[in-house]
Amino acid sequence: MTDTDRRDIYQIVTDRIIAAIEAGAGDWKMPWHITKGSGAIPCNVASSRTYRGINVVVLWAAAQAAGYTQPIWGTYKQWQERGAQVRKGEKAAPVVFWKLLDQAETQEDEEGQRSRCIARGYHVFNAAQVDGYEAPGLPVTSEPERIECAEAFFAALGATIRHGGSRAFYSPGLDVIQMPPFPAFCDPVAYYGTLAHEATHWSGHKSRCNRGLSGRFGSESYAAEELVAELGAAFVCAELGLASEPRPDHAAYIDNWLKVLRGDKRAIFTAAAAAQRAADWMHQHQPQAMHAAA
Repeated sequence: MTDTDRRDIYQIVTDRIIAAIEAGAGDWKMPWHITKGSGAIPCNVASSRTYRGINVVVLWAAAQAAGYTQPIWGTYKQWQERGAQVRKGEKAAPVVFWKLLDQAETQEDEEGQRSRCIARGYHVFNAAQVDGYEAPGLPVTSEPERIECAEAFFAALGATIRHGGSRAFYSPGLDVIQMPPFPAFCDPVAYYGTLAHEATHWSGHKSRCNRGLSGRFGSESYAAEELVAELGAAFVCAELGLASEPRPDHAAYIDNWLKVLRGDKRAIFTAAAAAQRAADWMHQHQPQAMHAAA
């Protein structure tokens, strides 16, 4: 990336996400909606570590747009070091890392806040864009096993979950998750996908992640919280091996999300970071054996 790209990595990533949202708005398919078999958390070919936060979102968006099915990414050099060659003309996806500055280097951002971290961008390519690399087979877990794992995951959170009615929601005042009856959903995956969304809302309670977005987003805090819940649910579902499908009832938020992202190039970074913290919190509160497996 050029120096200009590095300075404006927030805008580059935000523009990518806006384009992905606009492309899927007609049928409510957002870049974080993942289908069965394509929703693994992206990982780096060199370190085998999974990407996190905003990088997951931007790589999902890139994979969705290009039809990639492999979750493996690497820089041009990383592929070369493994005897693979990025094909001529292939376009890279931007990812972000945060550089920790020395105390003397602390900078002031656009909002006047002092920060010791600065975002830097670099380019990565998917395994489908290279020659000379054979991707390992992805582990296959049967749907009953995935559903059993999901049931155990949400039970371990200790949330109060009530069933009844036709709406799914989290009540902050009662600190209760309300879900329609299980048979009301088209399949178990739809039930757990919805529960993951509401559990992400639940994680924001002051006794848990203490997530308050009104100071950051003002009148758009409700839409921002819905975006955090969408991303948090997608992260959790991906780690549980479940699809995260579009929900028409969330179509009303699309215009609000676009408004927030167009007006604030750091908004999607904030939302993705909050969603990652929520997903991490839920994983940290699993039994030790399950947590180790995750």
